[in-house]
Amino acid sequence: MANEICIEFDDVVAGYKDFMILNKLSFRARRGAITLLLGPNGAGKSTALKTLFGLLRPRQGRILLDGEDIAGCDQKTLLGKGVAFVPQGRNLFGQLSVFENLELGGITIGTRQTHARIPEVLALFPRVKERLHSAASSLSGGEQKQLEIGRALLLRPKVILVDEPSIGLSPIVVQDVFRLLRGLAAQGTTVLMVEQNVKSALKISDEAIALESGRLVLQCPAAELLADPHIERLFLGGAAVPAATDAVVV
Repeated sequence: MANEICIEFDDVVAGYKDFMILNKLSFRARRGAITLLLGPNGAGKSTALKTLFGLLRPRQGRILLDGEDIAGCDQKTLLGKGVAFVPQGRNLFGQLSVFENLELGGITIGTRQTHARIPEVLALFPRVKERLHSAASSLSGGEQKQLEIGRALLLRPKVILVDEPSIGLSPIVVQDVFRLLRGLAAQGTTVLMVEQNVKSALKISDEAIALESGRLVLQCPAAELLADPHIERLFLGGAAVPAATDAVVV
């Protein structure tokens, strides 16, 4: 099971209007693993997540989930297939309470199931549980990010897409979030993550995928890349990595 492919991009072209960000992007992500997408700004990392989650429709290529082509599916369909997305920044209803935000997160599974699952989600986030009836806007940045992740977990996703979870968070809270993601992967959840805190993210990831100009330039075990003395140059887009046509996949 550990080596089964869960997500596959096959020559995916996608972008905004006439400006394509992904240029025949191809990669695979294993089931129950944390796969980290990295690369310079504009490389296509967040665009890949948005395209997978149906926020952008690919112009070309296939996106496979457990062998099924899901390219172009809408968000409701993808949620039903077990794909959840935690986007970059704050995406809460600030004037609503923590509990009300969680209720909205379970809108696709119905009130009864949502209420039954809320306690199991809150068990993962004791600090959020303490603020259950407080306005979401009154939570700290770390608590808000935990609430966003908790809201996604209500759906018991088999795949969770996480875009820049560390933005605006203290190092201690970032480590808490990373430990949570590692725990989810240990339980069989597939995690596809974009994170600019590269070294910390690599420490909890299984695979690393480097993108440049919307193409795959390197895929290898995260530990292998972490040991590379040129990791900073790779992240900033200046490393001597193979061309897209000769991408290394391990």
